[in-house]
Amino acid sequence: MFKYVSGLVAATLFSIAGATAQERPVLTDQDYARAERFMGYNTQALVDGSPGQPHWLPGDRFWYRVLTAKGSEFVLVDPVRKTRTAAFDHARLAAALSKASGKTYEASRLPVRDLAFSPDEKSVSFTAAGKSWQYNLGSGQLSPGDAQPGPNAQNEVESPNGRLAAYIKDYNLWVRDTKTNQATQLTTDGARDYGYATDNAGWTHSDQPVLRWSPDSRKIATFRQDQRAVGDMYLVTTNVGHPTLKTWKYPLAGDKDIALIERVIIEVNSPKVVRLQVAPDPHRGSLSDDISSSGTFDDVDWSPDASQLAFVSTSRDHKQEKLRVADAATGAVRDVFAETVATQYESGQHAINWRYLPKTREVIWYSERDNWGHLYLYDAGSGTLKHQITKGNFVVTQLLRVDEAKCQLYFLADGREPGNPYFTQLYRIGLDGQNLTLLTPEAGNHQVALAPSGRYFLDTYSQPDKPGATVLRGADGKLVLPVEKTDISRLTATGWKAPVPITVKAQDGQTDLYGLMFTPTTLDPAKKYPIINYIYPGPQGGGVGSWSFSAARGDNQALAELGFVVVVIEGSCNPLRSKSYHDACYGNMAENTLSDQVTGMRQLAQKYPYIDLERAGIWGHSGGGYATAAAMFRYPDFFKVGISESGNHENRNYEDDWAERYIGLLKTNPDGTTNYDNQANAIFAKNLKGKLMLAHGLMDDNVPSSNTMLVVEALTKANKSYDLVVFPNAAHGYGVYSPYMTRRRWDYFVQNLAGAQPPHDYEMKPVPDPRNVMQ
Repeated sequence: MFKYVSGLVAATLFSIAGATAQERPVLTDQDYARAERFMGYNTQALVDGSPGQPHWLPGDRFWYRVLTAKGSEFVLVDPVRKTRTAAFDHARLAAALSKASGKTYEASRLPVRDLAFSPDEKSVSFTAAGKSWQYNLGSGQLSPGDAQPGPNAQNEVESPNGRLAAYIKDYNLWVRDTKTNQATQLTTDGARDYGYATDNAGWTHSDQPVLRWSPDSRKIATFRQDQRAVGDMYLVTTNVGHPTLKTWKYPLAGDKDIALIERVIIEVNSPKVVRLQVAPDPHRGSLSDDISSSGTFDDVDWSPDASQLAFVSTSRDHKQEKLRVADAATGAVRDVFAETVATQYESGQHAINWRYLPKTREVIWYSERDNWGHLYLYDAGSGTLKHQITKGNFVVTQLLRVDEAKCQLYFLADGREPGNPYFTQLYRIGLDGQNLTLLTPEAGNHQVALAPSGRYFLDTYSQPDKPGATVLRGADGKLVLPVEKTDISRLTATGWKAPVPITVKAQDGQTDLYGLMFTPTTLDPAKKYPIINYIYPGPQGGGVGSWSFSAARGDNQALAELGFVVVVIEGSCNPLRSKSYHDACYGNMAENTLSDQVTGMRQLAQKYPYIDLERAGIWGHSGGGYATAAAMFRYPDFFKVGISESGNHENRNYEDDWAERYIGLLKTNPDGTTNYDNQANAIFAKNLKGKLMLAHGLMDDNVPSSNTMLVVEALTKANKSYDLVVFPNAAHGYGVYSPYMTRRRWDYFVQNLAGAQPPHDYEMKPVPDPRNVMQ
C-alpha cells in the first residue's frame, strides 16, 4: 500500500512538473539576437559625428578624426580663420597608399589612426599597412617613412623635447636617444624589489617607468621603490603539464610592511642621482590608490626652471598630506604645510589639483574642509593660508589651467548649476576668488580640451539621453566655431531608445539620488517586469560612469530587452557630491550604498506600476561584485537573484591601499576581532535565501580569486546552494571570455528571475566598429 501511494504521488508530481514546464515561457536565439543588437559593439557603430581627441598645432590650429556614416575623415580647424576643412585630400592619399601598398583603400576608410605633421606642416607621417609612411601634402607624393620605434617603445616615457625616452632595464633607469637609439644607463644600484621607477601598486603593475621629466628635459623626478619586505601574491596557470607560478609583491591591508618609495632626482646629461633628504614615503598618492593613476608620477610639480621640485607625501592611511619643496641640485627638502583629515584626503577627481607657483611663492591647494571640494591659496614661504579661492555647494573636479599673467584659473566643477549635480561645466575665476564665470552655458555634461596657448578650448557636451555637439570657444567662453554635431539617426532607425534619467530620495528621505532606468523598447505598461539593479558602489567611482551621451552602457539596455527593468542608482558613498555624502560609508564599506538602492527601487516601483518588486535582482563586477553578495546576504528578503563577479569580498585579502584608505588601518580589538570583520561577506553567507551566482578569473591580479573562494567555502559550510563560474586563465575582466559571462548572466536572470527558459548555449559575437578596423 505504501509503495502504491508513493508511486501515485510521484506520478502526480511528475504530471504537475510537466505542466509547469510546458507553461514556462521560452526565449529563442532570435530573442537573444535582438537583445544583442543593443550591445555597445552594435550600437556605437551607428553613431556619427563624435570627434576624437584634438591634436594641437602651432597657431592654435588642431586636427581630429571623426567617424561618419561612410567611415571616417580627418578634419583641420583654424580658430583664427574660423574654418573647418579636410586635413588633407583623402581621395588623393587613398590612391597613393593603394598604389604603394598593393592594397585598395577608399577615401573614407583609410587605415590611419594617428598623424604627425612635420614642423613646416608640408607633410604628414603615419603608420599604415604595417609600414611607416611620409605623405607630401602639396605634391601628393607618398614615400616610406624613417620612423623606427625603439625596441621597448611601449614601456618608455619620452622627454618633453622628444629627444630622449626613459625606460627600465634590470631594475635600473636608462634613457634612449630617439634619433640614434643610443642607450645611456642613469642608475647602477637597482636590484630586484628595490629598483628605480618601478610600477607596482599590487593591484596593477607593469614594466613602464613611473617618473616625471623636468620641463627642460634635463632631469627626472622618480623614486627607488623598496618592496623587499613586502609579502608575495601567487597565481597559478591552468594547463597541461606543470603550471606556471606567477609571483609579485602585493601588500595586504594590515601588513606590517608595505612598499616604500625613496624619492630621487636624476640628472640626465651627466648621469647623477640626487637623493631627496626626506624619509621614505608609503606608496601612496593623493588621487587614488596608486602613485601613477593620472598616467604619470603623481603629486610632483617641477618649477619652470627645474631648480625646485614640489611634492606631496601621503600617509599610509591617507589622513595626512604634507606639501614639500626640494632643491633639485642638493636634495634638501623644506616642509611647507600639512593637512590632516578625519577620514581620507583626496586631491580631486580624475586629476590632481594642487599647483606650485614659484614665481609668486604661492601654492594652489585642494581641500574638502568646508564639506565641498574647493581651491585654496597658500603662501609657499610661510605655509600660511591666504584665502579660499572657490566657494559654494559644488565640487571642483579638475584644475585645468593657471594663467599666472592674468591671475586666473580655469577649472571643471560639478553641481553648481541647477539640475543634475553630476554634470560637469567649465569655469574661470580670479586667483583672488573674484569674478567666477561660467564658460560652458549649455545644460549637460561638458568635456573640455584646452589649447596649449589657453586662448581656445574645444567643448563637447551632451546628456545621457540626449546626443550633443562639439564647439570651439574662446577663453572667454564665446562661440568661435561649431565643429561637430552628434547624429544618431541611423541608431534610432533601428528602434533604439535612450535610458530614462531618474531621481529618488536616499535612505535618509532627504537627499536626492540620481540614476538611469532602462526599459524594453516594447514596454507594455500593463504588464509586470522584474527589476535588476546594476551596482558599482565605488567609493572611487559610480555605476553610471560618464554622464555624457552613450549609445550603450554595458549590457543594461540589452538585458532590458529580455523583459526586465534595469536601474543604476548613484547612492551615497560615491564621489562627485559633498564630502559627507562621499564619506557616508567610510569605515563600513559593507554598506555599499545598499540601503539607498533598496529605498530607491521601492520608490521607482511606486511611480512605475509595471515594476515587479517581488522579483528584484542585482549584479555587479569587482566592487559591484562585493556589493552584490552583500545585498544577497544582508537583504535576503528583498533581492531574489544576484550575480557577483570578481568581488573583493574580503578586504583583508585585497591590496593594502584601497582598504586602508576607505576603511582605515586594520585594528585588533581586545576580544581578538578587528574593524574589518564586518566588512567581509563570508560571515554573512549563511543568510542567503535566493539564487546567487559567483564568478571569478583564476589569474585575476587585481582582486585575487581567494576573495570569491572564501565566500564559496562559507556557503558550502552553511549548506547553501549557489552557482559558480570560473575562468581558469582569465584576469579581472575575463578578456576573451567576457561575452560568455554576459550570456551566462542573461541566462541566469531569465531563468531565475523571469521564470523563463533561455536558449541553449547562445553564442554572443562581438564585432568591431567597421570604421575602426585596420586593414
